[in-house]
Amino acid sequence: MARDGSDVPAAVGGYANAVEVVAAHKLLFISGQIPMTCDGRVPAGFEAQCRQVWANIVGCLRDADLRVENLVKVTTYLSDRSYAEINSAVRRDILGTHRPALTVVLTDIFDEGWLLEIEAIAAV
Repeated sequence: MARDGSDVPAAVGGYANAVEVVAAHKLLFISGQIPMTCDGRVPAGFEAQCRQVWANIVGCLRDADLRVENLVKVTTYLSDRSYAEINSAVRRDILGTHRPALTVVLTDIFDEGWLLEIEAIAAV
């Protein structure tokens, strides 16, 4: 359950300040997903890479019989601040009205060709 209490500023940008999981019977920790296809290709451009990362996350969720609505925490690592707007737009497109807890970090990414990496936690 998303928690946006009155003791903290309202969440903006498509996330919840906190997500409460009561007595979960399944937790899925998704390692940092990279913008690589199963055959080792890295798409060109940030939006294509972002969509590939989300496709990988959705694949991990599907393998565990979960959906994006089960995501409770998402951490995105961006290689450049200029990608923030596209990142937000793609995330909103993938998640629809679902609002997990969210953190975005600007950092170097392990491989220079990767423009982002996303890790997540899902629960039921």
